[in-house]
Amino acid sequence: MTSVEDPAAAAERCTPEFRRNPYPVYGHLRDTAPVCPLNPPHGISTYLITRYEDARTALAEPRLSKDMYGALDSYRRIFGDSSVALDDHMLNSDPPKHTRLRRLVSSQFTPHRVESLRPHIRQIVTGLLDDCPVGEPVDLLTAFAFPLPIIVICELLGVPPEDRPKVQTWSITVAQTGFSKESKQAQQRAEEALHAYFAELVEQKRQRPSDDLLSAMIAARDEDGRLTEHELISTAFLLMFAGHKTNAYLIGNAVHHLLTHPDQLRAVREDPELVPRAVEEVLRYDGSVETATFRYATEDVEIAGTTIPRGALVQIALNSANRDPLKFDAPDTFDVRRPANTQSAHLGFGHGIHYCLGAALARLETRLALTGLLERFPRITPADPAREPQWLVVPFPAFRGLAELPVVLEPPAP
Repeated sequence: MTSVEDPAAAAERCTPEFRRNPYPVYGHLRDTAPVCPLNPPHGISTYLITRYEDARTALAEPRLSKDMYGALDSYRRIFGDSSVALDDHMLNSDPPKHTRLRRLVSSQFTPHRVESLRPHIRQIVTGLLDDCPVGEPVDLLTAFAFPLPIIVICELLGVPPEDRPKVQTWSITVAQTGFSKESKQAQQRAEEALHAYFAELVEQKRQRPSDDLLSAMIAARDEDGRLTEHELISTAFLLMFAGHKTNAYLIGNAVHHLLTHPDQLRAVREDPELVPRAVEEVLRYDGSVETATFRYATEDVEIAGTTIPRGALVQIALNSANRDPLKFDAPDTFDVRRPANTQSAHLGFGHGIHYCLGAALARLETRLALTGLLERFPRITPADPAREPQWLVVPFPAFRGLAELPVVLEPPAP
């Protein structure tokens, strides 16, 4: 691993060594530079926040804007012009625009509405597990963790089954973009393809509406004028993108940490009522959203004695905050029996007005995924216990997830 003697450099490089275990670096930063200036590859002044209380404050600080159109020059330098066409949505906006956009889709993600999906999601889980090979190595990410949330969010949006593989492929390309010329070109092609796809799908739904979220958003756009065409396409992309990648990696992280902590896996097997707490502990211990999406300072902002200058970008390390010993006892211990009120304090879904809209859905999908998996294959084991896990190497980093999860699935002993 990169030495924690230079933790800021380690966090900037996002090397495989750092990705394998970033937590010693985060711990060093919490102790020595909790609001740390970085020199990332995009060359724009950036500050990384790593302590829990500072992170919680920053997530709700209105002077740290999410309106990336207000920081458009910086935004274009990082993501390129093609990203702007897909990013006019609630995640990149402040009130009152954020309030308007979030209200238009929030009714689809209430706890009651999400709970009504339980039987159907359980059915999808069962079908995916039916198709998994038994007694031989299988990549659980490819066979199970990714298909489950992509099916659910595409059904909610109204994306036809035959289109889901290409939409997922384009999304993966966007999510894993680096800073090389070839990578940026691939990103641009994928973003242009996604924009063209959703623009065409919107037109199809406009002509033949159905009982799905995209049709409902089109009605809001055409009847009430509460949504521009640009916002409509961007919101469809956001819901599809955020609705499957983070959930897929969360499922993968949950299975990985249960397999690598046999005592915790045993506890969950013996008491399935622990599954919800196990999911919350994964969100705290090693969540799939490592850092919140960019904010930028609209004026000088002081946090923990450090002045973040106007115009600087801000990254909030959620996974570091969730390992802060000032907030959590024994934070580097994975404990599915951790008190529920302590677990629920995590920032895995953010905080404030940008708290994850799909949190209830992510929780339900992950709980049903773990429950179904352990009921069907209680003797699940790593395919190669001696092999180092392969973690994603992503540029910022935004996601925390495995590149693959090879396991062997075995049914209950006869």
